[in-house]
Amino acid sequence: MGEAMQAGFRSEVEKSGNETKVTCHGRLVAETAKQLKEVVKPLVPLGGRIQVDLTDVNYVDSSGLGTLVGLKASALHEGYCTLEFINLSARLTELLRITKLTELFASKPES
Repeated sequence: MGEAMQAGFRSEVEKSGNETKVTCHGRLVAETAKQLKEVVKPLVPLGGRIQVDLTDVNYVDSSGLGTLVGLKASALHEGYCTLEFINLSARLTELLRITKLTELFASKPES
C-alpha cells in the first residue's frame, strides 16, 4: 500500500480486509520514532487488527520505546482495534521485561 522512509527507518503498510500490517526496517530512535507514530496512529480509529512487525528493527532507544508504549496505550484507550507488536528482538523483549512493560504489550482491548 504505502512506504515511508526517514533517517535510516522505513515502514511499509499492507492492508487486507480488517487487518493491517506495518513492517518496520532500521532504527527506531528519537529522529525516527515520530515517523512510525504518523503511520500507525491514524490506523487506530479505523479499527480491526494492526500488527507492527519489528523483525528488521535493529535498534530501539528510549524515544522509540516511548512511541511503542504511546501507540499501544492509544489503541487500548480507543478500543477500536487490536494493536500487536510482533517479532521483537531479544534485546527489545528484555527491555520490556526490565521496564515491566511486558504485560502492557501482551494486553488486548476488552470485548
